[in-house]
Amino acid sequence: MSPRQRGPQHEQRDDDQRDHDERDVAAPLDLLAERVEAHAATVTGMDSLLVERADGVVTCTLNRPDKKNAITNEMWVGLIELFEAVATNPDDRVLVLTGAGDGFCSGADLSGGGTEQAASGAGGALAGMRTVGQAAIGLHQLAKPTIAAVNGVAAGAGCNLALGCDLIIASEQARFSEIFSKRGLVVDFGGSWILPRLVGMHRAKELVLLADVIDATEAERIGLVNRVVPSDQLDTTVKEIATRLANMAPLALAASKRLLDQSFSVSMAEALDAENTAQALMSTTSDTREAILAFFERREPRFTGS
Repeated sequence: MSPRQRGPQHEQRDDDQRDHDERDVAAPLDLLAERVEAHAATVTGMDSLLVERADGVVTCTLNRPDKKNAITNEMWVGLIELFEAVATNPDDRVLVLTGAGDGFCSGADLSGGGTEQAASGAGGALAGMRTVGQAAIGLHQLAKPTIAAVNGVAAGAGCNLALGCDLIIASEQARFSEIFSKRGLVVDFGGSWILPRLVGMHRAKELVLLADVIDATEAERIGLVNRVVPSDQLDTTVKEIATRLANMAPLALAASKRLLDQSFSVSMAEALDAENTAQALMSTTSDTREAILAFFERREPRFTGS
C-alpha cells in the first residue's frame, strides 16, 4: 500500500506502534515476567545468564524477561567470564547471544544495579563503565564466530551488544534503538566505534543523536542486520547458521575474522601482507589437508581446529 493510500486507521496503527516501541525501550522496566525454559548450565551460578552447549555451539540467553533482559553489573561480569571461557575452550566453536521472552536486551539496568548510574559518584560510575567496556572488548576480540539472535527490543547497550556480534539475525518483531540521548546518557558498549563502520558516519549520528526506535525492516535496509526472518523461524535459522559455522575450519574462520576486523586500520598493502601470512600458515594445518583430501574423496571434511 502506498503512503497516499494509507488512511487514518493505518496512520493511527503506526502511531500506536511507535508509542509501544518507545515504552518498551524507555519504560522503568516493570513488565510482567514470562515463562522461560531452563538451559543446561549457568554462568557463575546466575539464573540471569543461561548457557547451553551443543555440538560446538554455545548459546547464552539473557534471562530477565520481566526487565526486558536489562543487564546488571553481575551479568556484565558473567559475560566477561563467558567470553573468556569460549575463547579458551577448543570445543566451543560458535557463540550465540539471545534474550528470554519477547525482548533481546533493553540495555544496562538503570533501576538499581546499572553500571551507568552515578549514585556512587563519578569514580564509581567510571569503574562500572570499565566493566561494560571490558565485556565489549571481550566480545569484539573473541576469535570465534558470534551471532546475535534478536527476538525483540534491542536498546542502548543491548543494541550494541547485538551489533558487536559478527552476524545479526532478527525476527520481524525486533526493534533497535540507540536510546542513550533520551536518557541523558552517551552511547556506550562500543557503539561509537561500531555504528560508523556499519552504516556510515551521518547515519550513525542520526541513530545516536535522535535515538529513534527502528523496526527490523529498516534495520536490514540500512545494514544493521544480516537477515530478518519470521519470529517462528528465528531459532531454526540461527541454529542452521551456527551449525554450519561450527562445522567449518576454526583456524581459518578466526584468521578471516581478524583480517576483516583490522581492515579499516591498515593500508591495502598491509592487508595483502597479512593475508599472505595467514594463508601461508593455513596451508600447514591439518584442517587444510583434510579439506583437500575430502574434496578428492567427495565427502564433507571433518575439521579439528589443528
